[in-house]
Amino acid sequence: MTVEVTPQGTAARVEALIRHKKHIAEIRAALRIRSLQTATRWISGTLAVFLLFGFVIANVAVGWSSLALANKIALPVVVLSAGTFLAVGAMEEKAKGHYTKTARELKIELEAAEELRLLDAARLGLPVADRQYSYKDAIPAELDSLRKDGRKYRRKHNLAQSVIILGSLAGTALSGLADTPAPLKYWIMGITFAVGAAAGFTGYYKWRERAFYLQQTADDIERHATAFELGIYPYDDPDENDRLAKLAKEIELLRVEQRKREQQLDQPHEGSAEVV
Repeated sequence: MTVEVTPQGTAARVEALIRHKKHIAEIRAALRIRSLQTATRWISGTLAVFLLFGFVIANVAVGWSSLALANKIALPVVVLSAGTFLAVGAMEEKAKGHYTKTARELKIELEAAEELRLLDAARLGLPVADRQYSYKDAIPAELDSLRKDGRKYRRKHNLAQSVIILGSLAGTALSGLADTPAPLKYWIMGITFAVGAAAGFTGYYKWRERAFYLQQTADDIERHATAFELGIYPYDDPDENDRLAKLAKEIELLRVEQRKREQQLDQPHEGSAEVV
């Protein structure tokens, strides 16, 4: 016995899928904001504690008068960090809806919402051609996501490289002074530490390579999407369904290739070479 899906039932399920997408979008937005709030709170709190500890130790060991210039810079940073920590905490206490949950809880809720959306979509039983059209319409959002991630990694790489270049020049210049005053010695130590940390993070996380591969994948996907829209090779087949199937196949191959590249970048250098 086969159950026929009436137009009214199909319309209701489509509306349910739209509600699922809106709900998922709201959870994702809340997850981004809560993750940012959590990171800001931890960074500002940790920075305030370490700066205050270093401020007290340095002034006890060296003396207030010797570190007068450094104190004028350190004190406002400590106050700003502590104020940021308290402000974010106050915002979290006044939050409503999804924003009252932690980032971990939102991740779990997002996974559950995605699973529920997939179950409803499978229950709807849309034809393959409709699902392929929906897949094609999701390509612009995929491109935006890839390019956004690429810009994020590119900014991190450029920031780290700026720290390395400027820090190396500043450290060399300060070290070249014949009689380096005591406060400058602490600045040299801090600059050297910052340069080393930036170089280490750059080599470990490979931000430049990640940005390059993300941009390359986005360009390839855009090239296929443009060729499909213009009806040029390899999408010059007059049959629309064949063109959609070929587009979905090529995009999925590019996605798989991108995931393989990310896995290779996550591997340590020793594991990248195959044992013969």
